Amino acid sequence: MRWGELKREKCSVARTISVIGDRWTLLILRECFLRARRPYQERPRRYEYRLTQKGLELHPVLLTIAHWGDRHMAGAKGPPVLYEHRPCGHRFDPVLTCSECAERLAPREVRVRPGPGGGGDALLARAEQHTPPG
Repeated sequence: MRWGELKREKCSVARTISVIGDRWTLLILRECFLRARRPYQERPRRYEYRLTQKGLELHPVLLTIAHWGDRHMAGAKGPPVLYEHRPCGHRFDPVLTCSECAERLAPREVRVRPGPGGGGDALLARAEQHTPPG
C-alpha cells in the first residue's frame, strides 16, 4: 500500500496515519503541547503554531506515545519529563478508560464491531476472527 492510499482506507488508524504519521508532524505537535514559542518562519516572522480543535484533540495521543516511550525507551535515570494535572497538582500517567463505565481499558478486553462507515472489509473480518466471543 502506498502512502497516498492510506486516506482512502476504511480504517481510522490508516486514515489518521495519513495525516499525522510523519515523524516531523508528531514532533511539531509535541512542541505545540509543550507551549514552545520560538520562530518557525522568518518572512513574515511567526513564533508559534496555533492548534485547531482537531489538533488539540490529539493531546491524548501524544501523551500515550510519550508514556510508552517513558516505559520502554527512557534510560536508567527515568523519563525526561513528568506530567502534572494542574487542577489537583498530582503527577500522572495517562490511562485509557471506558467512556461508559470508567473502567481502565485493557487490549484483551476490547472487542471490534462493525461501524456505520465500514463495509465488511478484510480488516474487520481479521479483527472478528481474533476476537473471543463474549
